[in-house]
Amino acid sequence: MNYFDKMKGVKRSPPLVNLSEIFWSWVGAFSGISSVAYVHYNLLGQTDLVMIIGSFGASAVLIYGVIESPLAQPRNLIGGHIFSAIIGVAAYQLFHSHMWLSAAVAVATAIAIMHATKTLHPPGGATALIAVIGSQKIHDLGYLYAVIPVGLGAVIMLIVALLVNNIPKSRRYPQFWL
Repeated sequence: MNYFDKMKGVKRSPPLVNLSEIFWSWVGAFSGISSVAYVHYNLLGQTDLVMIIGSFGASAVLIYGVIESPLAQPRNLIGGHIFSAIIGVAAYQLFHSHMWLSAAVAVATAIAIMHATKTLHPPGGATALIAVIGSQKIHDLGYLYAVIPVGLGAVIMLIVALLVNNIPKSRRYPQFWL
């Protein structure tokens, strides 16, 4: 097989998702993101802490939309975000004078560590990158970034996933914990 033939794909597109699955994915994503955003805007609004980061949007797709995926399980959600946050902060602190290098080291190392720890969660790559390219408010948090917003936000979203994803009889979350 030639190199470009590999890019043709080997499978057909998956079937459409049923309306019930769409509904519960929406309810979960709305509930999870609104919970994290509520804490951000109403409980931490008067502090220098941040609670909501862009990578949580991608986590919502996984933990409310494709709940059977290994990438959506609690170990991956929590571990992937926290490991990536720590790596992102370290990369920024070591290489902030060369942002291109800091960004690349953060994402690539986060992926390697998530693989090595069985916590692969694609939004973790964004969490690492946000630690590098984020605002001064993010940089001022230092390693606290791994606790608030990352750890606490991921835990809030996990609690919502446990509650919402198990309401319908057709859904079961999680598939595994460890």
